[in-house]
Amino acid sequence: MPVSADYSEKIPNNVDLHEDRRLQRALESWQPNFLSWWESMGPTLPTQDVYLRTAVNVGREGWAHFGHVAMKDYRWGIFLAERDGDRRIGFGAHKGEPAWQKVPGEYRAELQRLIVIQGDTEPASVEQQRNLGATAPSLYDLRNLFQVNVEEGRHLWAMVYLLHAFFGREGREEAEELLHRNSGSEESPRILGAFNEETPDWLSFFMFTYFTDRDGKYQLGTLKESGFDPLSRTCEFMLKEEAHHMMVGTTGIDRVVERTVQLMLEHDTDDVAPNGAIPLNMVQKYLNFHYSVSLDLFGSETSSNVANYYTAGLKGRWMEGRRKDDHLLTDDAILVDALVDGEIGQTEVAALVGLNTDLRREYVSDCQSGVNRWNRILADAGLPQRLHLPSVAFNRKVGAFAGIEATPQGERLTAEEWEARKGAWLPTEVDKTHVRSLMRPVHEPGKIASWIAPPRNGINGKPFDYEYVRLC
Repeated sequence: MPVSADYSEKIPNNVDLHEDRRLQRALESWQPNFLSWWESMGPTLPTQDVYLRTAVNVGREGWAHFGHVAMKDYRWGIFLAERDGDRRIGFGAHKGEPAWQKVPGEYRAELQRLIVIQGDTEPASVEQQRNLGATAPSLYDLRNLFQVNVEEGRHLWAMVYLLHAFFGREGREEAEELLHRNSGSEESPRILGAFNEETPDWLSFFMFTYFTDRDGKYQLGTLKESGFDPLSRTCEFMLKEEAHHMMVGTTGIDRVVERTVQLMLEHDTDDVAPNGAIPLNMVQKYLNFHYSVSLDLFGSETSSNVANYYTAGLKGRWMEGRRKDDHLLTDDAILVDALVDGEIGQTEVAALVGLNTDLRREYVSDCQSGVNRWNRILADAGLPQRLHLPSVAFNRKVGAFAGIEATPQGERLTAEEWEARKGAWLPTEVDKTHVRSLMRPVHEPGKIASWIAPPRNGINGKPFDYEYVRLC
């Protein structure tokens, strides 16, 4: 039977929180700080209520309930996927041993660090997106923004639960710090660079939810394999919600491209900016930026830390159980991206130290599926233009290519050439100004901004003109 959430508690949960009064009190003392953070750093647009999805159990079916909810009353909580009592560690030196229900002392610091880094990304995206409601292109999109926001808040709760439940005083202190760092802060920024970037407009939001949340999918997928069972079960449930975030990005860019195509055909021009749309070359520039920044989130191409995480059983590979190898990797090798004699190329390294590259390649393949989808819109319209992913060496700040400049086609550039030409590949101030000029709110049911096409389907069977958000 699916594990149901207990909504009679102050903190909804399916982990029998009431049986551990000390933990319950600790989390209840953290709750006001979270709510204060939400009020000060969460969505700024005043609303009466929003048509939101709330978890009710963690089974395959019926795990979500839809209804209008006042944002301040949303029931954030703690949900872990059902426990498999026979689960065994699937990789590394502990392969075949029973999954850990408690933190192994020798891996305590490493596990805590992994949880803190993941936890830090969750409130960061809420902070990045807090002002977007004021320029939402429709109530449908506004509702999707808020759904993403509350789920990121719940994902923060998931990591905070693990810190409180398993890491003692240090865990509690780290949980407090998750609310003290802020996206873009000079004094106390978020840990990862992509989560200190602006999300000032809806094209950026769709790109973020497509590319950066997709990085989140793959990071959660590796942690789902963890030998630490509570972390694995937490991430398994979070992946269900992460799928919605990526859907928002995928279909959002669908609709931007669709509307641009309509106006290109109607006016027989590539330059649809004067017609109130986003030209394809601007879409490509935003894609280039968000994709390259998200690639940096995977870290360097080689990493001894990640090798150690794998051998220790803390963090596996994407779809570890489907891999046809020994799940030890001690004798295996992998080709990783590298500078070879000053040129962009590849070099062979031990598979264990190349695990970041392995994960990044899964991600790149997944990203390409969205680009193929958007290109089908162009092809179906009879247009020759195509969108594309830039080279993995383009606009990189982390890893083998951090010290060089390259074109989207992967050709080396001097620093001077890059400065002279980067405006052709990354959003310029003129591009950003145009996109922001289109960000005029449309908050009436059934209406939508002129730069984006309406969705093909509403939420939970509701029509597009449903009142998804009731504003104050």
